[in-house]
Amino acid sequence: MANPPSRSLMKILFSNFINSLKPRQLKGNFMGEDYLGNKYFEIPANPSLGQRRAQRWFEPSEKEAYNQEVTAEWEAWLRGRRKEAPTEQELMRNLAIMKMKEKNAAELEAKYSKPKDLAELPKNPTGMGSFPQYDEYEIMPGKKKNEK
Repeated sequence: MANPPSRSLMKILFSNFINSLKPRQLKGNFMGEDYLGNKYFEIPANPSLGQRRAQRWFEPSEKEAYNQEVTAEWEAWLRGRRKEAPTEQELMRNLAIMKMKEKNAAELEAKYSKPKDLAELPKNPTGMGSFPQYDEYEIMPGKKKNEK
């Protein structure tokens, strides 16, 4: 029976030390830009250095603003839910759909909105009178509607 090759601890340490001295990619590859002005970058995965996932990030259009918006397509790419970065055509098509939905919602709001004048609104009574009252039911048990 042949002996399996032994794993020398010194060999593993030396190879890891040599790999740590190799230059790493510090600046990311520009992947694209969205219509909000955010720029997206990526450093591809390098399994030989122990990087199993790509590093992805974005630079916001306004450096000091802390509540930045990111489009849904780019957010999915940043979180690793999609492999390929979104294309410009895909972003423009989804933006057009979003604008169309906003316009349709505004039209429906105008069509079905309630009257703005408070005089036109019916006043809702409060208390017991606000509940529906029917002639066939008693208001107080054992008494008719006219009796109190």
